[in-house]
Amino acid sequence: MFELLKGITVLDLSTVVLGPFASQLLADLGAEVIKVESPEGDIFRAAAPARHPGMGAGFLNLNRNKRSLVLDLKTDQGQATLHRLVAQADVLLHNIRPAAARKLGIDHDTLGPLNPRLVYCAAVGFGGDGPYADDPAYDDIMQAISGLASLNHTPDSPPAFAPTVLADKVAGLYATVGIAAALLQRERTGQGGAVEAPMFESLVSFLLAEHLAGHVFEPPRGSLRYDRLMTPYRRPYQTADGYIAVLPYTSRHWQRFLDLVGRDDLGRAEWVMHPARRSERIGELYQVVAECMPSHGNEYWLTALKERDIPCGPVNTLEDLLADPHLRAVDFFQEVDHPSEGKLLATRHPLRFIDAPTRPDRPAPRLGGDSRDVLREAGFADTAIDALLARGVVSMPAANDPG
Repeated sequence: MFELLKGITVLDLSTVVLGPFASQLLADLGAEVIKVESPEGDIFRAAAPARHPGMGAGFLNLNRNKRSLVLDLKTDQGQATLHRLVAQADVLLHNIRPAAARKLGIDHDTLGPLNPRLVYCAAVGFGGDGPYADDPAYDDIMQAISGLASLNHTPDSPPAFAPTVLADKVAGLYATVGIAAALLQRERTGQGGAVEAPMFESLVSFLLAEHLAGHVFEPPRGSLRYDRLMTPYRRPYQTADGYIAVLPYTSRHWQRFLDLVGRDDLGRAEWVMHPARRSERIGELYQVVAECMPSHGNEYWLTALKERDIPCGPVNTLEDLLADPHLRAVDFFQEVDHPSEGKLLATRHPLRFIDAPTRPDRPAPRLGGDSRDVLREAGFADTAIDALLARGVVSMPAANDPG
């Protein structure tokens, strides 16, 4: 991990993907992230596959560089313990619906006054001012209502979900940016504040950056979609022995490509060389690409296209990524030794900071594995911690529990 956020303490009360994805980004950048879990633990701990209960692959991949404190917030002692931690923290993050957050006593009105420097981030499903504010929010639902699933709809296929937890991760990125900006503002003013990072609004903003298209204008000048992305010929192209991606983009790209495939007549056409006019008829050009690709195999096309500096690439499977020469060269995949789970394969943080100080990553924690250490560092005496453990307000894994 980097040490850019060293000294920043984050109380992470989030679960599953949205919040943990955001807090892991902060942890990878050096923040001290304390994952505050219920006695049952983050439900994503149960996501298969796993070697031991409570340590599923998805959880391991979203919770490195954090420590786990189990705290029963449904008890008075749990609330009092949390309040003590909040008074010393820099950031509190959760992804609980507003009504449930108020009931659990982790809303901003309750926690904000305990620490005027606290940056409080609610990564929620919907903005609090709208009629959906307390509706349940899950990735599939967000992909549906945001319009994302409908973008995959054609006369030959029904709407479809992207096979990745896209909405959670997009919203997690927005939450991370919001927290970082609020921390910078605090450095300037001395005051913390509240950040609302809603999934629905984040994903709609993400999609409409290009798909608002003609509706940017009043009255609209065209459709509510970015036409280049919607043409049926924009797809991985079938070759004689597989599939590749090809994207001539500039006028020069198109001229070189059309010369390569023996369509120099089209390559000299005025509308092809004019970016605005080409954009209006881009589907016709993509059709030419689709019709040409089956004439040769992948190796021929990738070599010929790269020689002409025309953007292209293989259609990798997930398995291909593990052997990708570029990812290997930049040490993207790393083997780590987990104290309870053994050898694991992990992906490193994708950003690079030149000359930034670093320290070794911390593996994802066992449920409550750091409870005593976290409370001791917060000023709790061992006798007080023992009392909380005895009452079940705080818990730790059994000594012989591998997970």
